[in-house]
Amino acid sequence: MSDARAYAVVTGGGTSGHVLPALAIADALVAAGHGADSIHFVGTQRGVETRLVPAAGYPHTFLDVVGLQRSLSRRNLAFLPRLVRATRAARRLLRELQPKVVVNVGGYGSFPATWAARRLGIPYVVVSYDRRPGQVSKLMAKRAAACAVAFEGSSLPHAELTGAPVRGEIIAVDRGSQREAARAALDLPADRFVVAVMCGSLGAEAVNRAVTEAVERLADRRDLAVHHVVGQRFLDAAAPARDGSSGILYRVIGYEDRMAQLYAAADLMVTRAGAGTIAELATVGMPALVVPWPGAAENHQVDNAKVLSDQGAAVLVEQPSFTVDRLVAEIDGFLAHPERLAELGRRARDAGAIHRSGKLVALVQRVAA
Repeated sequence: MSDARAYAVVTGGGTSGHVLPALAIADALVAAGHGADSIHFVGTQRGVETRLVPAAGYPHTFLDVVGLQRSLSRRNLAFLPRLVRATRAARRLLRELQPKVVVNVGGYGSFPATWAARRLGIPYVVVSYDRRPGQVSKLMAKRAAACAVAFEGSSLPHAELTGAPVRGEIIAVDRGSQREAARAALDLPADRFVVAVMCGSLGAEAVNRAVTEAVERLADRRDLAVHHVVGQRFLDAAAPARDGSSGILYRVIGYEDRMAQLYAAADLMVTRAGAGTIAELATVGMPALVVPWPGAAENHQVDNAKVLSDQGAAVLVEQPSFTVDRLVAEIDGFLAHPERLAELGRRARDAGAIHRSGKLVALVQRVAA
């Protein structure tokens, strides 16, 4: 814990879907003139933030808090006592830091610091970038100074359309001018159609299986390269890589932190439909096959995906339909009709204008003032 006062506390965590937007907000506040040492991150002790936030250089506090399991689980017995302790710790921290504003990016990790801010009278902003707000966002929105939302028609009170938090390095991606350098940086060939597969920090078994089968079927293709981020938990069981010397180039890795280069290098992205991912696809104008995770609460990833697919800015393929036949057909279709791929990217980038607007950080600064 820090003994210096903070300008803002940014809170959330658990998965990269919450941590990366939180870091995007922190980076935007720094770009607006606030010192990095005045932005304090509050997250959980078990999430990906324990690796990503220290590497980003922000002061941080990780609390012992866990999510409530939707199924019967012994882990739920520890939920309430841990939440109470974490909220007390958050209250002590906020009294020490005296931030001008608390920014809630959602998820169970955001509850203790936001509840503490509410009890201490510190103004807070709820940032909701899913089309269907999460439970913590809905709970905290009523007393929020403002709710920053990424989509029109939000059900949250005090909602202001600001776009989603997207990292500055992603906003800066120019897929046309940076393509050659990005491929060189990622060791991808300049003369092949590159398919990137990236399904969040955890990966997706069903998507991995279809991609692996597609690589087998397309093994002789010298015009294709697949950069497959399988998720660290699936890396040991992943199919072997192929160097491309006698057919398809197949790269297999557990985690990818060079997303700006990957967006610039790839011709087509295969992804889940987390809100942060949907915002990034739109921000950079990335043509994508979007496969929503069917286990998401209230199936909200389908709603997220429709934000783009309803505008002809992405191809929505629900998981039961995401077969090897469908994947191969989509790849071959885009190769045969590059103008369709280009139109998909153009529409995606048009949809991303709100995320590039800077309205979110302006709202946070207004509340802090």
